[in-house]
Amino acid sequence: MKFENLFKIAFRSLSKNKMRTFLTMLGIIIGVGSVITMLAIGEGSRKSIQEQISKLGTNVIIIFASAMRHGGVASAAGTTQLLTQADADAIATQCPEVQYVTPVVNTGGQIIYGNQNWQSSVTGVYPNFFAIRNQSVVDGYYFTEADEREAAKVCVVGQTVVDHLFTDGTNPVGAYIRINKIPFKILGVLEKQGQNSWGRDQDDVIIAPFSTVYKRMVSVDYVRQILASSKSGSDMNPAISEISAVLNQRHKTVPGSDPIFTVRTQLQFEQTANETSRVLTLLLASIAGISLLVGGIGIMNIMLVSVTERTREIGIRLAIGARGRDVLLQFLIEAVILSLLGGLIGVGTGMLATHLVESGMHWPVSITPDSVTLSFLFAAIVGIFFGWYPARKAAELNPIDALRYE
Repeated sequence: MKFENLFKIAFRSLSKNKMRTFLTMLGIIIGVGSVITMLAIGEGSRKSIQEQISKLGTNVIIIFASAMRHGGVASAAGTTQLLTQADADAIATQCPEVQYVTPVVNTGGQIIYGNQNWQSSVTGVYPNFFAIRNQSVVDGYYFTEADEREAAKVCVVGQTVVDHLFTDGTNPVGAYIRINKIPFKILGVLEKQGQNSWGRDQDDVIIAPFSTVYKRMVSVDYVRQILASSKSGSDMNPAISEISAVLNQRHKTVPGSDPIFTVRTQLQFEQTANETSRVLTLLLASIAGISLLVGGIGIMNIMLVSVTERTREIGIRLAIGARGRDVLLQFLIEAVILSLLGGLIGVGTGMLATHLVESGMHWPVSITPDSVTLSFLFAAIVGIFFGWYPARKAAELNPIDALRYE
């Protein structure tokens, strides 16, 4: 029998009971739509993480104090009081592979401008912090080395701070704000960064000279963190080796003892984030794929029912000369049509669901051609796999027994 006739018979059979056909396809529709949506969410999260990390700089090196043990109790990483401003200055002068370096000190406080106030964080850094982090100002300018030497009461602010303090539209550049009763002049407004992958608002920040924050606002003689950037973005190992050697020498680290500091790079953070995102994406896609299998079982169930209902029809066709292969192909084509139509509708459903997730929940999403192709092909394979047994059962019917079937 010609394939054209087999397709006509298959479509005619499926169209006789449209509601049953649609309900059979529903499992495939939901499965394909779910897989596409889950993969889009996973891919969007991965791209968002990469974008956020790239904004922090591709050759950034982060040095912070390691966790230490006191009487068998481990403190959190970064809480020990070991790194100092002098360590940062030593790295700057003794590490040829390091391009920029800055100590980092953080505090927070109540920010006041006129009758407006806002609670925000204040970060003290050297001026080269902006080169390390690839941050630029959209209005005004950065503070300078002279401001750092003089501990000048100047700062640059993020867009969130501007939005909450300058509600009347006043240009913040040149304005004076009070941070914990200390007056600061705003020199510039930072380019908008948005939220990072952990939901933190990166624009809710005030950045001031390190010496200003260190001397006027905090009462500690150590720093939580040191930031540096290597001259070579492709290979940061020489810079890391130099930094480790300098810090080990300065702190007289005993060989074989626990390190007193930890060095991390943006590349390591990116690799960890990508691996986590990949595992989560596979997990989400696997969960969504279960619905595809359920849809396939639904196809098998309905096809078995169809074989039972059409036993006499099958017997007549076999009696007038149809071969078992023709019957097998007829029922197999019906199963494939169910899965492919369900797959097509599922692709559209998945794209719509992805759009709703993006617009309604404001999650980063990204639909890739590979995810659509993979979902559609998987739907076709499900149709063939679960349609084969009912089709084979129909093809193996004895014509005489089929004609006698009531």
